[in-house]
Amino acid sequence: MIDHFIARNEPSWTRLEALTRRARRRRPDLSPAELDEFIRLYQQASTHLAHARTNLRDPGLTTRLTRLVADANGAIYGRSGNAWKAFRQFLTVTFPVAVWTSRRFVAASAALLFVPALAMGTWLAVSDRAVETIGDEAAREAYVTEEFEDYYSSSAAAEFSSQVLINNIQVSFIAFAMGIFACVGTGAILIYNGVNIGLAGGLFHSIGEPAKFWGLILPHGLLELSAVVVAGAAGLRMGWSIIAPGDRTRMVALAEEGRRSVVIALGLVMAFVVAGLIEGFVTPSSLPTALRIAIGAAALAVPVALVVTRGRAGAAAGWTGQIGEREPPGIHGV
Repeated sequence: MIDHFIARNEPSWTRLEALTRRARRRRPDLSPAELDEFIRLYQQASTHLAHARTNLRDPGLTTRLTRLVADANGAIYGRSGNAWKAFRQFLTVTFPVAVWTSRRFVAASAALLFVPALAMGTWLAVSDRAVETIGDEAAREAYVTEEFEDYYSSSAAAEFSSQVLINNIQVSFIAFAMGIFACVGTGAILIYNGVNIGLAGGLFHSIGEPAKFWGLILPHGLLELSAVVVAGAAGLRMGWSIIAPGDRTRMVALAEEGRRSVVIALGLVMAFVVAGLIEGFVTPSSLPTALRIAIGAAALAVPVALVVTRGRAGAAAGWTGQIGEREPPGIHGV
């Protein structure tokens, strides 16, 4: 299993090492396309590292991937004294601006996820015939009385949190990457996940247990589903650049939107880390439901505040939210 994993991913690791060396030169010579590739391979290697730590448990492989990711991270966010400045700019300007300027796509992504969820949930909640189409009665009862809740305590909290993190990053990355197919792929993924959310919620409502469903889904779901929506928005924006590039060529439009979408994808990793920790440690805990939901709401409030305040101000000051962006002329912070 380990040998197969290494053989399958070795070429991408080797390529990332080469791009990292070039990016760390005094005068980096990466083209825009290579910069996009560099960010994509860095994100992919981060996922590989999380998978290796959780499932493969090979010290040599883990050490190698840790070094690879750390080196690439250093090249992205700057060297020594500039590292904190670069990270702070990314967190308080670049990422918020990228999301703020994508707000129309965020709205479209939210509709693609939550409208099917609401439709499916309502249909199951009010129609006995609809419920009967979802498996047999014994299977439905086992799902709502045991399986759904047991999922959140199916393994140790730390291990479960890692599994959730990996899964969420994969889903969001697929939603982001599928935007290349003129928005269709991203839209399909959002609709599919929305239907599944509605199916679960509708089954709980149909048996008069809505509080149980919302008590289990909201603590982590407020941040997690919001992050999925934003990832979908990045994919939709990238796909729309192909459909309607404006006064740019399609290749130029795709490259520009790709650099902005990569910023969103990187920023969402932090959101998914927090959501995974909440899902692993808070959702299945014995804390009162209201407190668990309050923790989830507080976790969502921080990035929302950053986007609305810093993102709007940054966009007004001339920032575009693209990876590698330098301070606009005449602007000294926002």
